[in-house]
Amino acid sequence: MTAVPGELRVAVASSGLGHIARGIETWAGDLGEALHVRRVAVRLYQGGGPAPAYGEALANLPRESEANYRWRHRLPRSVAWRLQAHAAYQMEQTTFAWSLLRALRRDRADILHVQDPVVAYRLEQFRRMGLLRTRTILAHGTEEPPAWLMKLRYLQHLAPTHLERCRAQGAWRPTWTAIGNFVDTDRFQPGSAAELRAELGIAADARVVLAVAAIKRAHKRIDWLANAVARYRSEHPDMPVVLVVAGGREGDTDDVIHEATAQLGDSVRFLVRYPRERIPALFRVADVFVMASLFEMMPIALLEATASGLPCITHDEATLRWMTGAGGIATDMSDAAAFGAAMHRLLENDQDRRALGVAARKHAVSEFGTEPILQQILAYYRAVLADTP
Repeated sequence: MTAVPGELRVAVASSGLGHIARGIETWAGDLGEALHVRRVAVRLYQGGGPAPAYGEALANLPRESEANYRWRHRLPRSVAWRLQAHAAYQMEQTTFAWSLLRALRRDRADILHVQDPVVAYRLEQFRRMGLLRTRTILAHGTEEPPAWLMKLRYLQHLAPTHLERCRAQGAWRPTWTAIGNFVDTDRFQPGSAAELRAELGIAADARVVLAVAAIKRAHKRIDWLANAVARYRSEHPDMPVVLVVAGGREGDTDDVIHEATAQLGDSVRFLVRYPRERIPALFRVADVFVMASLFEMMPIALLEATASGLPCITHDEATLRWMTGAGGIATDMSDAAAFGAAMHRLLENDQDRRALGVAARKHAVSEFGTEPILQQILAYYRAVLADTP
């Protein structure tokens, strides 16, 4: 990290970056790059893979590694819980946190910005113990309960609704803030991707419904989505609908894919761990974006969809409505009939679909573009440094 005297020095870290592709890892990589491009003295610490010139991969026990499994099962249960190493992701974060401590003692930063909750908690503990001067901000995207969040002095809620929800439950600090994620609206923008559509074997006249989420039952509800699309196809056999799902692998991914394929046959495509660099083109293949989860903190995929000019169907929930603005249809995503009606409205009406897509793009650019969000983040960094703990 190169900085001139008095210049703000920032560290961005993610234990999964380099070997896992979720929203957390995307956030860290995008934030590190955006700060670097704007000549902020930033260092990106990641859990594996090749790092950029301003980054570094740190030693840890990745959640999918044999070493992670062995060490978790060697530790007595009481010790594992005390160390917050009782599950694979927690073990990864804990081992990464110790490496990150060494890195920050060697190459000091004023601010550490993370979305991994255990990493944030550990580094805050190290600061309170006098082992570190860096102040840690958790961008909260992992649904920890309000009582747990009170352990942290600096917290970025990813939506005003989350901040207000915590405050209503008596969990609030004047050093907390609410700042959303940003999306690169130059990279994610409307356009065509005929070559990719052909590569995926999707007919030119098909209507593509896209979901970008971890391929699993719990929370992301990809099994429910496949069931609902199958029901829609049986009710509208003349509508050539193809469901495309791109996302990370989970424990039940293979079962979900098997069941969905049995229902939808050639009308579904699963893209497991689809390359990140190809995601912008994938959005351009789609006609409609769908998010089946009933609650989200602030999914980056939804921002990427709106920036790409896709009308979005989401659950009728405050944060999701805030993210899509006039570019979305909020419905009851626990009701397949309600979802089917919303989808049919968009698939059968080209004019309506295009109008919502334009509104989605406009909302993404004005509310979640890189520059306005980064200015809010940098202002928060300055406020954190000015704080007297």
